[in-house]
Amino acid sequence: MKTKTQPYPGTQSVLRAMSLLKAFDDERREWGLAELAREVGLNKTTTFRLLTALESEGMVARRPFAETYTLGPEIVVLGGRALRANDLRTLAKPELEQMAAASGETATLEIISGEDHVLIIDEVIGNHLVGSSQSLGTRWPMVATSTGIAMLAHLPEEWVAAVLARPLPTLTPKTVTDTAVIHQELAQTRQRGYSYLQEWLEEGLIVVGAPLFNHDGQVVAAISLGAPAIRFPTAREPEMGQLVKQTAERISEKLGWQKE
Repeated sequence: MKTKTQPYPGTQSVLRAMSLLKAFDDERREWGLAELAREVGLNKTTTFRLLTALESEGMVARRPFAETYTLGPEIVVLGGRALRANDLRTLAKPELEQMAAASGETATLEIISGEDHVLIIDEVIGNHLVGSSQSLGTRWPMVATSTGIAMLAHLPEEWVAAVLARPLPTLTPKTVTDTAVIHQELAQTRQRGYSYLQEWLEEGLIVVGAPLFNHDGQVVAAISLGAPAIRFPTAREPEMGQLVKQTAERISEKLGWQKE
């Protein structure tokens, strides 16, 4: 299991400011001062002081009439720079575009976020009017996503054990929370070379995922292809699975991976 780097003494204010920024997500895009202070475990005075500093740099924005805060424009600027500086995203983009064009479905590139989530860092929308609901910058639990399962299948056993020891989310009636079943899916994923999840993440959504490896053979990311169940019958699994698997292998080769 990967351990976090220990902070240097005197960086407490920086860490507290970061905790404020990380409190903003897709479920909670706007916070009042008192609520945010409670969320991150700080008093209102400290929270206000940090928010004022972040606001002066454009990292958060205050709605004057509502007296609430949202993420500011400089966060968007920094996020754009981070994406442009990501070599993985640059290498994968043409392959994602080709995969989306070949299937007509939405293709994504995702990395591990924290220890038990995935983060979508790129996506190419398919040409169908009705598609999957993936979204750039969205985080999802690893155990409920095809990309998360694809990566967990190739991560150390202690990592997998730590993830499965935590409370597992139930996002749909078909989300699997039985660890024995998840272990079976991990084994099948290793055997097939891709994961295949039916409505674990969202009702009516079928998604195939495959891992990306670097020059050391370590899993570094995963890609996926998702479609509504009406366009993704069980008979289509082998076709979609091989498409995602082969695309992942080509991207991995660009990262220096050599197929055995």
